[in-house]
Amino acid sequence: MTSAPLRDDRRIVLVVAILASFVVGLDASVVNVALPAIRQELGGGLVVQQWVVDAYMVTLGSLILVAGSLSDVFGRVRIITWGLVVFGVASIACAAAPTGEVLIVSRALQGVGGALVTPSSLALIVAAYRGAAQSKAIGSWTAWSSAAVIVGPVVGGLIVDGLGWRWIFVLTAIPIAVTIPLVLRITGDVRHEHRPRIDVVGAVLAVLGVGGVVLGLIEQERLGWGSPVVVAALVVGAAALVAFVPWELRVTRTTGAPLVPLALFRARNFTVGNLATLSIYGALGMVGFVVTLFLQEVWRLPAWLAGIATLPPTLLLLALSTTVGAFAGKYGPRWFMAAGPAVGAIGAVLMVLAGDDPRAYWWSILPGLVLVGVGISLMVTPLTSAVLGSVPENEAGVGSAVNNAIARIASLVMVALAGIVLGGGMSTAGFHRAVIVMALLLLAGAVVSAVGIRNAPPRS
Repeated sequence: MTSAPLRDDRRIVLVVAILASFVVGLDASVVNVALPAIRQELGGGLVVQQWVVDAYMVTLGSLILVAGSLSDVFGRVRIITWGLVVFGVASIACAAAPTGEVLIVSRALQGVGGALVTPSSLALIVAAYRGAAQSKAIGSWTAWSSAAVIVGPVVGGLIVDGLGWRWIFVLTAIPIAVTIPLVLRITGDVRHEHRPRIDVVGAVLAVLGVGGVVLGLIEQERLGWGSPVVVAALVVGAAALVAFVPWELRVTRTTGAPLVPLALFRARNFTVGNLATLSIYGALGMVGFVVTLFLQEVWRLPAWLAGIATLPPTLLLLALSTTVGAFAGKYGPRWFMAAGPAVGAIGAVLMVLAGDDPRAYWWSILPGLVLVGVGISLMVTPLTSAVLGSVPENEAGVGSAVNNAIARIASLVMVALAGIVLGGGMSTAGFHRAVIVMALLLLAGAVVSAVGIRNAPPRS
């Protein structure tokens, strides 16, 4: 593997990595506040709103693993350039979409671009920096990535209310126009001298499996469970997911380069941590979707105010995660991973107190989101430490990618199930059902962590 030339351009590398990650984070955080406006103009009801979120998440979550292999084959700089171009073109297509169907397809294309950008941005920093400088660079990257999540809902809300929802996609295209010329100034790159094979079949099975299940769950609300489209989507999706594991085992035996190295799951904390991730991030995905819709569609809050109202979890995560990480490093991740989701579950239950009066925000939604934020803060860093600390150091990258993909897929599946939970549309009663589902998922994550996680596991 060659990477030395990147250190000559490391300032540009850091700016490129930050801008690229900022764009992907910004897009993911601004869309939720635009969903009511999109529904009002393009129609399609809750189904279109679900697909606007999930079309992006399906391609992003399914392809993020294969994108890492592509960067090994073609180079980090080249892949991040391709990803930015795809993302920028897709953003303009979203802004100009005349129908809900065109918007959904464009969002899926954005997910492809995001999948290409996400693993390569951090990999560029790792290749360009060493020692303390690397830690500092990663800290800057993390801070700016988090900033995108914070400013996204507020800025997005202001744009939706002032200029219209289409302009939020123009907003995400602007940093790309700045980033691509900077990428072209990087003279080095990182690639394996011996190109590994890409698990194309595994990637196709992942996309078909996740996409088929999500398609069936979302479209059943409109077409019914007996619809040939729904039945075919669920059958194809389930068959692809069932076939995925034996195919990955076969690839492991033949080429040694599977999309998902299943041997990682032999580590107890890796398996348990990812089970907890599946439950916890499924709940968090539904939180972001239904709370924003409830504030705008039932309480009729403007988009910018709804954005501000949903900020507490993100602010608490930024404020507490470093301190929690230090304590978890000292005492082990187990009880932090158990306590965090349990606290979040209490917060979710508290939101049942929300009725039709927006003034209830102060004694229902706000304290509920605060507890959810405290719960996330207690859980996120210890969860990451438990998962990555259970795999060999030379496989930490792919271990992180697997955990990241599982978190994204869990979120998109729960958004797909939102139609069933909400009863086909947002209402106070539907919102109450949704937060109870969130609470149960968070509680399940707490139990799995308490029973299954082991402190200070031996490295394999």
